[in-house]
Amino acid sequence: MDKFMQAAIEEAQLGFNEGGIPIGSVLVYSGKIIGRGHNRRVQKGSAILHGEMDALENAGRLPASVYKESTLYTTLSPCPMCSGAILLYGIPKVIVGENITFMGEEEHLKSRGVSVEVLDDETCINLMTKFIEEKPALWNEDIGV
Repeated sequence: MDKFMQAAIEEAQLGFNEGGIPIGSVLVYSGKIIGRGHNRRVQKGSAILHGEMDALENAGRLPASVYKESTLYTTLSPCPMCSGAILLYGIPKVIVGENITFMGEEEHLKSRGVSVEVLDDETCINLMTKFIEEKPALWNEDIGV
């Protein structure tokens, strides 16, 4: 498995272990992780800390040139909010662990020139399936249902 997706999965597992939603993400620039995070809405009482948003926040303020040469890895297809951040900062490539349990804004990202690759990773699918079965109300809250 790709080491960067593995790092995103480790973040997702950390979120699950903390009682949160198991979605992880890493931002990669020049072959190195420059930001990593996981969904911490529950842990921080946050309205916006999805995995991708947490990774971007933890990367800190960066010049536009860095974003434009970065790849975002995420264990789950990005929602409208996270897709908006990807577009805002001009991140050109997104690697998605899975989109079986949730289909985000992949077509919108592609229509705006973002390369989106879906891995259909069994670990990602199993982690989200288990979580959704165990905590459906929390999952629905996270996706705005």
